[in-house]
Amino acid sequence: MEPTPAFALANPPPGSQAIQRAILVLRSIARSHEDGIGLSVLCQQTKLNKSTVHRLTATLISEGLVEQNEDTRRYYLGTECYSLGLIAADRFRLRNVVDEPVRLLARESGDAAFFSVRQGTHALCLLREDGNYPLRSHVLRAGDRHPLGVGGGSLAMLSEMDDEWINDYLDRGLEEIHRLYPSYTREILETLVQESRARGYAVNRGLVLTGSWGFGVSIRDIDGQIIGAYSIATVESRMTADREALLYRLLRKQADALEKYLREPHKNTKHRNFSS
Repeated sequence: MEPTPAFALANPPPGSQAIQRAILVLRSIARSHEDGIGLSVLCQQTKLNKSTVHRLTATLISEGLVEQNEDTRRYYLGTECYSLGLIAADRFRLRNVVDEPVRLLARESGDAAFFSVRQGTHALCLLREDGNYPLRSHVLRAGDRHPLGVGGGSLAMLSEMDDEWINDYLDRGLEEIHRLYPSYTREILETLVQESRARGYAVNRGLVLTGSWGFGVSIRDIDGQIIGAYSIATVESRMTADREALLYRLLRKQADALEKYLREPHKNTKHRNFSS
C-alpha cells in the first residue's frame, strides 16, 4: 500500500508561514526563469503584499537564492539555486534515462511531451520537449509543480493510487486544489480517476487551460510504487478518436520500456526512492 500522503496542502506546522511564503516566491521566480519577473507580477502571482515580497526577496538575495537585475529590477533565480540543484540532481538520475524518450514523444506526436515525477501529493515536471506543430500548449513547463490530479500526467499518477489514499488526499487537500484550480471539484476528480482506470490512461480535457488537452500514462518502479508519468499536451482542435489512440500508443510504448528498464536488477538500485 502507498504511504499516507505527506500533505503540503494540509495545515502547516506553527512558525512555518515565512518559509512557505519564501518558497512561494521562489517558485514564481522559477516559472519566469527566462525573462525574469517584476515586483508587481510577483505580488500578483503570490498574492502577497509588496512589503512582504520585498522582505522575502531581500533575504533570498542575501543567501544567493535570488538575483535582481540592476537595470530592469526583474528577479531571477540565483547561483545558490543552481548549486543546490546540482546536488539534488543526483537523486533524479532518472532524468538522464527519460530525456531521449521525451524527445521521441515530441517528435512522433508533433506536440509537447513531458516527464513528471511524483513528490508525495504533487507532480513535478522534470522535462518538457516541444514538437513541430505550430500551435503549442503552454499549460506545463519544466519546474512546474501541481497537486496530483491536475493535468494529464498528474492525473495518471493519482488514478493509480488506491481509494483509501485518494479519499484521504481529497479530504485534506481539496479546498486548496479548488482555490488554485477552480475547475476541479471532488466529484470531477473522482470521475476522472474512474475514467482513467477504465481507459488505462488519463485525459485532461482543458480543465487546467481551456483548449489544451493532456494525456498521461503513469510509471511504476520495481516495488510497484508510482514514481512518475509520461504525458503529451495538445490543442483541442487536433483531437480525434484516432489521434487519441495514437497518442496513447506512443505513451504506452515509452512507459513500458521505462518500467522494463527499472526492473533490470543491475539498474534498479539507482531508482528506488522516487515515490516519496
